[in-house]
Amino acid sequence: MKIDFSKGNSLIPAIIQDSETSKVLMLGYMNEEAYHKTVEEKKVTFFSRSRQELWTKGETSGNELIVQDIRVDCDYDTLLIKAKPTGPVCHTGNDTCFDEMNQSMDNFLPILEKIIEDRKTASPEKSYTAKLLSRGINKISQKVGEEATEVIIAALQESEDEFKNEVADLLYHLLVLMQVKGVSLSEINAILSERHQPKK
Repeated sequence: MKIDFSKGNSLIPAIIQDSETSKVLMLGYMNEEAYHKTVEEKKVTFFSRSRQELWTKGETSGNELIVQDIRVDCDYDTLLIKAKPTGPVCHTGNDTCFDEMNQSMDNFLPILEKIIEDRKTASPEKSYTAKLLSRGINKISQKVGEEATEVIIAALQESEDEFKNEVADLLYHLLVLMQVKGVSLSEINAILSERHQPKK
């Protein structure tokens, strides 16, 4: 990758973006050594302008940034790093350094996936998801089958709203089944992405 470190006194800005939510998490600076360390270790490493030394995000807090993709802008002097945060990014404890929640309502499925995971420890009397999880894989699989049938029936009818609601029910119950099977959305996304790649 061609990167021009000469413009900013050997430093270039690195914008860190959540690879799943697309939220901008923080901005840091890298010199050439920090960049190569980031690439080699797959963990974001910056150059501290105040301490004049390298620092890997999370080396103190444990909240690391796991690199998924690195892109350089058209002038070759700014990086966009897509990463998975292992915890809050800001030293204040906030999700981002811009005081935003690290979630995108435009892509609610990863948020719902996390909610379902959290419900595993909830009381079945107080949470439908917890109750469903407690019933085991056979009952959950049966429920997914029922919801799939309802989607088909709704698709053959004229009500668009009913169809959309039935699809939402199916996706929710499918996520519950995936939680029981230990399969994540990112794994499914990777399979779909690989299938989309043009054949050589």
